[in-house]
Amino acid sequence: MMKLTIRIWILIIALVLALLVIKPNFESGVLIKSVDSNSSAFESGLRSGQIIKAIDGQEITSIEDFSKALEKFPTEEKTKLIITAKEGTFTLFTKETPQITVSKIPSTSIKFGLDIAGGSRALIKPEGQLSASELNDLIAVTTERLNVYGLTDIIIRPTSDLEGNNYMLIEIAGANPSELEELVAKQGKFEAKIGNETVFVGGKKDIASVCRNDASCSGIEACYAVEGGQLCRFRFVVHLSEEAAKKHADITSKLEVNITGEGRYLNEKLDLYLDDKLVDSLFISEDLKGRVTTQIQIQGSGTGASREDAFNDAQKSMQKLQTVLITGSLPYKLEIAKLDTISPSLGKEFTRNILTLGLVVFIAVSVVLFVKYRKVKITSAVILTMFSEAFLTLGIAALIRWNLDAPSIAGIIAGMGTGVNDQIVIIDESVSGDSSSLKERIKRALFIIVGAFFTIIAAMLPLFWAGAGLLRGFALTTIIGVSVGILITRPAFADIIKIISR
Repeated sequence: MMKLTIRIWILIIALVLALLVIKPNFESGVLIKSVDSNSSAFESGLRSGQIIKAIDGQEITSIEDFSKALEKFPTEEKTKLIITAKEGTFTLFTKETPQITVSKIPSTSIKFGLDIAGGSRALIKPEGQLSASELNDLIAVTTERLNVYGLTDIIIRPTSDLEGNNYMLIEIAGANPSELEELVAKQGKFEAKIGNETVFVGGKKDIASVCRNDASCSGIEACYAVEGGQLCRFRFVVHLSEEAAKKHADITSKLEVNITGEGRYLNEKLDLYLDDKLVDSLFISEDLKGRVTTQIQIQGSGTGASREDAFNDAQKSMQKLQTVLITGSLPYKLEIAKLDTISPSLGKEFTRNILTLGLVVFIAVSVVLFVKYRKVKITSAVILTMFSEAFLTLGIAALIRWNLDAPSIAGIIAGMGTGVNDQIVIIDESVSGDSSSLKERIKRALFIIVGAFFTIIAAMLPLFWAGAGLLRGFALTTIIGVSVGILITRPAFADIIKIISR
C-alpha cells in the first residue's frame, strides 16, 4: 500500500477545497437576471438574483417553461399571477407580460466572460488624462447609470496600456453594441425637481460638492423597529451654488407643510432624475420652506428583516444617491476606443471546440508519455497532476470571482503545458543514471523548475497592461496555474515519482 506524504495530502486537501469553492449546482428553476424597476414585478418584490421555481403552480425548470407560463399575456384586464421563487411567493396583478429577464441557473460558481456567455465589450477613453481618483469616480458614475437602465452582469474596471493611457473597460452580458454605445456615449443629465419645476441640475453650475466619507456631514442617523422588520435612516449634505439656492427658496416658499408620522415635511418631494428617469424621491424638511441656503440635507432610509440588513440597505441607498448627485458633476467627454460583441452561440461553439481540443491533447500527451517511459503509473501520474493543476486554477478563479474569458482559458491551457514540461524534468532526473541519490536528483529538478517559474512570472507581468489590459486574463490564469504547480502539485508529483521509483 502506498504511503501518502505530507505533500500528497496537501494536494488532496487543496483539491477538496477547490471542489467546495466550485460547488456543482443541480438546482432546478430559472435565474432572474433583471427586473424592470417600473414594473409590477419589481413592485411585488422580485429582484435580480432570485430563482423562480413555479408560476401559477406550474413547475419551471427551463427558460422554455418560463415563456410558456407567460403566453397568456398581454390580457385585456389585470390578471393575478403567482410566482413562486426560492426566496418566497410573489403576487402580481398586471395586463402586460412581466418585465423579467431570466437565464439558466449556473451549473457551478465559475463565472464566464463574454467570450463564453455572449454580450458586448467597450473600451472607453476619457477626454484628457484623468487621475486615479477621477477615473474611479467616473467608474462609479457609469456603474450607477447602467444600473438605472436595468442592465445586469456588468463589469467595469480601470485599465491602462503600456503608453500610460487610462481607459475604462465595460463588459455587459446580453447587451448589444448599439445599446452600449448609446449609454456610454452620453455624458449624463441629472435633475432635481419639485413638482414640474427644476430646482438644480448636476454639475459645477448648481452643485458645489456632495459630502461623502465624512461622519460630520454624512452617515446613518438611527435604526429602529418597524412593522415587519427594522428601518435605518441616513442623511448627507449637498452644497448648492448661490443661484440654485435662491431657486430652491422660491419654489419651496409656495409649498404647504404636511404633518406625518415620520415628521413635518413639505407637501411636495424632491424628485431626482438621471437621463430623464426617476431614480428616487426625497422628503423636504419643513425648515427649508422659502429659505435661501447653499447647504441642504438629503435624508432617506433603508429597511431589512434585521438591524444589520436595514443598516446595509440604508448605506447602499445613501451611496447610490451620492453617486447619482455627483453624476452631473463629472462632465467628461467619453470616446469609444474599441467596441466588440460576441454571440452566445459563438461562446457555446468555442466551449465545444475547447473541450474537443482538450480531449485530443489528453490522448496525444498520454500516448507520447507511454511511448517514452513505457510505464502506466508514470503516465497516469502526469495526466492526473496536469488536470489537478487545471482544477485548482478553476477553484481559485471561482474564489476570486474572476470571469473566465478566452484569454483566461488559454492561460489555463498554457499552465497545464508548463506543468507537463516540469513533470518530465522531474521524471528524467529521477530515472537518470546519475550516481547521486534519488533525493538529490529530485531536488535538482525542482531547482530548475523554480528558475523557470520566475521566468514565466516575469514574462506574464507586462501582459497586465498590454492591449489596454485585454490580455490580463491570460496573464492571471497562467500565473495562478504555475504558482499552484510550484507550491502544491510539483512537490506532490515529486513525492509520487519517488514512491513509484522505489
